[in-house]
Amino acid sequence: MAAAAEPGHSPGFKKPPALLRLKRKRPVRRSDPAAAAEAAAAPAPRGSGAARRRNPFSSLDNAPRRAAAAPQPPAATPAGGDPSAVPFWQFLEPACEEKPPGRAEPAESSDILALSQDLHSPLAVPKAPSSPRQEFPADWSIKTRVLFMSSQPFTWAEHLKGQEEAQGVAQHCRAAETSLPRSVQEPRLCTELRCAFQQSLLYWLHPSLPWLPLFPRLGADRSMAGKACPWAQDEALQQVLMSDWSVSFTSLYQLLRARLCPYFYVCSAQFSVLFRAAGLAGSAEPTAAIAPTTRGLRHAMRSEGIEFSLPLLEESGARKQKNSEESLETETAEGIRAGSSVEDAGEPAPSDDDDDGSFSWLEEMGVQDKVKKPDTISIQLRREKHEVQVDHRPESLVLVRGSNTFRLLNFLISCRSLVAVAGPQAGLPPTLLSPVAFRGGTLQTLKARTVSGRARVPGGFEDVFSLEVLGPVLPHALHALTLVLGPAQRGSFRALLSPHEPSAAFNTRPGPPQEDVQQDLPACGLHPKTLDQLRQCPTLGKSSLHLLEMKDYSYTWKA
Repeated sequence: MAAAAEPGHSPGFKKPPALLRLKRKRPVRRSDPAAAAEAAAAPAPRGSGAARRRNPFSSLDNAPRRAAAAPQPPAATPAGGDPSAVPFWQFLEPACEEKPPGRAEPAESSDILALSQDLHSPLAVPKAPSSPRQEFPADWSIKTRVLFMSSQPFTWAEHLKGQEEAQGVAQHCRAAETSLPRSVQEPRLCTELRCAFQQSLLYWLHPSLPWLPLFPRLGADRSMAGKACPWAQDEALQQVLMSDWSVSFTSLYQLLRARLCPYFYVCSAQFSVLFRAAGLAGSAEPTAAIAPTTRGLRHAMRSEGIEFSLPLLEESGARKQKNSEESLETETAEGIRAGSSVEDAGEPAPSDDDDDGSFSWLEEMGVQDKVKKPDTISIQLRREKHEVQVDHRPESLVLVRGSNTFRLLNFLISCRSLVAVAGPQAGLPPTLLSPVAFRGGTLQTLKARTVSGRARVPGGFEDVFSLEVLGPVLPHALHALTLVLGPAQRGSFRALLSPHEPSAAFNTRPGPPQEDVQQDLPACGLHPKTLDQLRQCPTLGKSSLHLLEMKDYSYTWKA
């Protein structure tokens, strides 16, 4: 009463919470459009609360919640035919139909659920096969991490016994082939399975410096900063390290030429090199791929008489040229003579004739003395512009074939840019990675650990077991791990692959498919099934595998 006596105070005023409570108590019959139309058409008594203008924003927060709690049928248009008379939120779809009524979740929950559904849904991507295959394509990129996931536990990969570890090392050094059944009922009690797992984790490395991460080398200055490098200021020690490295490098190349080593990698601070023996990747002769490269490195290789090709750049140029010719034919058929349209159709690069320049058209116009002609240096820079643009990119991949690989060996041994002269990697020879033993090589083991947990799925939660493998996972090691995990996990698992991106360009096809490339590689140290996979011509281009799934002993993948 005291409040009513105050001047300027309205006795009918109510606070917003009280007004909202009144609105909730009012019955709303949305199912009867005719009644709603009559109520809207009926004149409201003057001075009453119904005549007040309704706040259009008062039901924004409550409308979606009511729609989620009780989904309404499609709203009908009023009898008058005016769609604006229907509340706009009735045209919206319910925000969370699957959630229980009255439960409010953050907006990020839908994204998390979508990611979980994507993780557990079948792979359906443009670069995945339309149907499962018995074998996945060879991936020549080096993986830094592989995470295997399965509904079956990986307890069989834990705590290998000393005898099992020794047997696995012996099988690796002797290139012994292990035959496993299609499905192992008790993986934890299967000694052959555990020994084969240990065998698949081994590789060979040079130089061996346990306190330094020797892979990857590209962009590794930050991880190597602050590490002890006693050779950085000692030239005599640098010469000893480089001499020892040259012996190991030459040993690997001789094993490769004798087809006793299938492939090996040379990883420096500037670029990486993949040497492959004859018979691998669909080539009948030894090949070497270098990526990424620069114009200076390519010029130095030409100066040493090394013949090479740029397959990705040539393929791109051929594609553009083909598109240009097709566009030109189409325009000729339609009677279009505009030269600008031909250029827009994909002319790859100005030709040498255009660069040399015929300035006769200036004489025809009579302005040859008023226009400054480009000098020789400008013309040369224009020619090299297209080549410089691909430096440090996957398109700069260089492919060396046949006897030119031996010239490349000598070139790399004497190449000054192979070893960094400043920074944390100064004076450190490149890293050599090989699947088989070589002179000066050190036997290393990939790090493997098992983790178990629960993952959210559309129906709730389920147990998920994972096996993480860290280190330079070479192509043969990835395939060997799948040969072990197939029988152990009953033909069902998923793998998340983390490739070293600069090495993805090694998946480029070394040349046109050849029919007769059956080179004999019986003693190269690889499993016959792994060797058959690496024989196939690469199909991934400059990409690499990121997801690999086995289901019912068949593969699907995503690149």
